[in-house]
Formats: sequence, structure tokens, C-alpha cells
Amino acid sequence: MDPLSIARYGMRAAAMRFEASAARVASGDAAQVDYVTETVEQIQARQAFSANLNTIRVADEMWGALMDIQVGRR
Repeated sequence: MDPLSIARYGMRAAAMRFEASAARVASGDAAQVDYVTETVEQIQARQAFSANLNTIRVADEMWGALMDIQVGRR
């Protein structure tokens, strides 16, 4: 697998984690929802999403630099 595929998968997984946690919180059943755990889960999901997004940004910057080099040689 290439890094972009891994990053896209990681972003999807993080989004699903966040959505699942949000759904548990939205259920409103305070007896069965640990809000501290859900807050930590949402923060971790956000950080995972952000890390994978940064991987894609770096790959884009690297691709742009490579294209600039190629254009400069012509």
C-alpha cells in the first residue's frame, strides 16, 4: 500500500470513531455513557484524522516540488 492509501484509510477510520462516539453521547443515556471516556475518544479520533491529513499534505507538497523540478528541466 502506498502512504496516500494508508492515510485515506486512517482518515476514514478516525471519522468513523468520532461519529460512533458522538452517537453514543447523543443517545442521552447518562447512566450508560461515560462522558470522560467519550471526550478522550473524540480527541484521539480528531488527532488521528489530523495526523493522516498532514501525511496527505506533505505528499502533496512533495509532489508539487517534484513537478517544479520536472518543469525546470524542460
